[in-house]
Amino acid sequence: MQADQQSANTFVERPDHASYETDSPVLYEVREGVAYVTMNRPQFNNAQNSQMTYALDAAFRRAVDDDAVRAIVLCGTGKHFSAGHDIGTPGRDVNREFDRVHLWWDHTNKPGAEFHYAREQEVYLGMCRRWRAIPKPTVAMVQGGCIAGGLMLAWICDLIVASDDAFFQDPVVRMGIPGVEYFAHAHELTPRLAKELLMLGERMPAARAYDMGMVNRVVPRERLEEETGRIAARLAAQPRMGLALTKQVVNGAEDLQGLRATMDMAFGYHHYAHAHGQLCGEGHLGGHDARSMASANRSESAVVPGAAA
Repeated sequence: MQADQQSANTFVERPDHASYETDSPVLYEVREGVAYVTMNRPQFNNAQNSQMTYALDAAFRRAVDDDAVRAIVLCGTGKHFSAGHDIGTPGRDVNREFDRVHLWWDHTNKPGAEFHYAREQEVYLGMCRRWRAIPKPTVAMVQGGCIAGGLMLAWICDLIVASDDAFFQDPVVRMGIPGVEYFAHAHELTPRLAKELLMLGERMPAARAYDMGMVNRVVPRERLEEETGRIAARLAAQPRMGLALTKQVVNGAEDLQGLRATMDMAFGYHHYAHAHGQLCGEGHLGGHDARSMASANRSESAVVPGAAA
């Protein structure tokens, strides 16, 4: 028992072998009072590594600090909005240190489940909560796949405009995990539909997401940018303080309805699942990686390749 305890508490060095394909995982542009924050890893379906999440945080901060920016659009280059968190590209950088934006300690030298708990408090749950609280209105422009961690980025936005070929999916129950870290499922959908999304792991087409109230507009793919720009321009014409206060009121109402408490509860279960997988010898993703998740999704519903979770 003593030897087991010593082994469990011994820090094992985790070398960082990440190799980035771009120095610009996020693009930033301002057009007529609207900041366009664009995920730019199209060859990996905009899978979110830490390089990207910190770049997103910097872009959002830049937009907030610029008084000429009155609204923000979040979008992604390529075929898909985002295939989720990076669990299998050469740029997967879970072991790399960054200048942290919250007051959680560095995860890279921590043992066991603390490694993942501290990291995901910072780059997943913490950052998404930070972005949801941006005082300026935000619009997600979603095309193609919006999967797992991609849902988190769409859900933090005030409005979602989707192309008619878009779909929404959270298949991570296959990993033994009860949904992604920013757990808004039971608030974005009815509880029964949230269970369907999670337990079956199937795609939800944009039209159904619209019917369920999760999406504001569904338009043909060729009109997606035009319609999103039109909505962003209308937001940019509204009084800045009026928009900020309206957003605070609605977000506060969601929190009073239990959104934040739900996320806190789910985050604990999420990391119990990670630790359980590690104790069972399957790793923190229940024995899955990007390839096995993509293969399973293809066999079930021909999902996008590259990443999830």
